[in-house]
Amino acid sequence: MPTVEEGLRSQIRNIEAAYGRPIEEWIELIRASGLTRHNEVVAMLKAEHGMTHGAAHRVSLVARQADAGGPPDPGSDPAAQLYAGKRAALLPVHERLMAEVRALGDDVELAPKSGYVSLRRRKEFAMIQPGAAHVNLGHIVKDVAPAGRLESAAGFNALFTHRVRIGAPADVDEELAGWLREAYGRAG
Repeated sequence: MPTVEEGLRSQIRNIEAAYGRPIEEWIELIRASGLTRHNEVVAMLKAEHGMTHGAAHRVSLVARQADAGGPPDPGSDPAAQLYAGKRAALLPVHERLMAEVRALGDDVELAPKSGYVSLRRRKEFAMIQPGAAHVNLGHIVKDVAPAGRLESAAGFNALFTHRVRIGAPADVDEELAGWLREAYGRAG
């Protein structure tokens, strides 16, 4: 199974192939534009260069990292700090979830927050948050009744309708992938 880093590197290679420039040229183009806000850069890449939202988001993140003093690292994982220390054992669960997220399409935007990673399309449809002994997948599917491991998110996070607690990579099964696909589809 590919790691998150391998997936992000693959995404950059696909962007380079689809839009005809190496990532370094995109970084220079963004610098030359004078734009510094992430949303402005994404909008410019979409409007002026025909990028999908997901591709523009990734290129903007890589450019921001390069401008922050680090080398451009297309494989940087926006969730790495979430799984530092005691939560490192949960990283395989996150990687398995991210494999399902990547399978949804290249228009998924990862928006790292202080304690979780938000997943967006046209609007936010899910989030991944490490807990003490499990990873929480919060998602939005308004007309589905909670049942079994598909819990109500009412006491967890009011932005989402449901939560699934995932303790092991094997818990990311076809049922869970179906709930994620449903939330993704409704956000498009």
